Amino acid sequence: MNMPLNTSADTSNLVEQARFNMIEQQIRPWRVLAEDVLDLMTQVRREEFVPIAYRSMAFMDIEIPLNDSVEEAERTGQMMLPPRVEARMLQDAAVKTTDRVLEIGAGSGYMAALLGRSASQVLTLEINADLVEFAKENLRSSGIINVEVRMGDGSRDLSAEGPFDIVMVSGSVAEVPQNLLSLLTEGGRLVAIVGQEPMMRATVVTRNGNSFEVKQPWDIVAPRLVNFTEPSPFRF
Repeated sequence: MNMPLNTSADTSNLVEQARFNMIEQQIRPWRVLAEDVLDLMTQVRREEFVPIAYRSMAFMDIEIPLNDSVEEAERTGQMMLPPRVEARMLQDAAVKTTDRVLEIGAGSGYMAALLGRSASQVLTLEINADLVEFAKENLRSSGIINVEVRMGDGSRDLSAEGPFDIVMVSGSVAEVPQNLLSLLTEGGRLVAIVGQEPMMRATVVTRNGNSFEVKQPWDIVAPRLVNFTEPSPFRF
């Protein structure tokens, strides 16, 4: 007896079911309730930003390596964050259509794509040359034209690039980078994952004149971005 072959329609239905499950079983239960964010997670095709070798993992609640060597990817922070983490960071940023956005750590370009669909203009910096090209191609294929991917180190002085309404740090840092806070407009928001293992906090910093309001609404552990300041090891 011949078994029917899967058609492209069958495959498409499976992908859309997996996307639906990602949103309803991972993202929404993680207190991501903003309809504009949930819509974006539906519209921006996450699987198209995942390396081909890991595409079957696109909708899983895991970090995905962006390097052939998993160990190297983990060491250098070249990982896609889980979908629920990206969605909640996006919700916390409260991006407006008029916002100018800076992202540190372009990776595959997926967060930049979400930001690009939300904001007026996005500049995303990536320190790895291969990922710069990967992100550019992914964004080009997705038809997103208001995102500029540039090779750059987010730990350096970026004052010539500012100001920005949103700074999104797509990875973890030991402390809130002062060079990035200085780029914020009045009312601007910086979103980052801050701290040391085993305890890191999602941190939202809002500029109010010469002062900054800090909120840390949830806990998560995320891969470290390279070159940002680390605390000195304690010695007797």
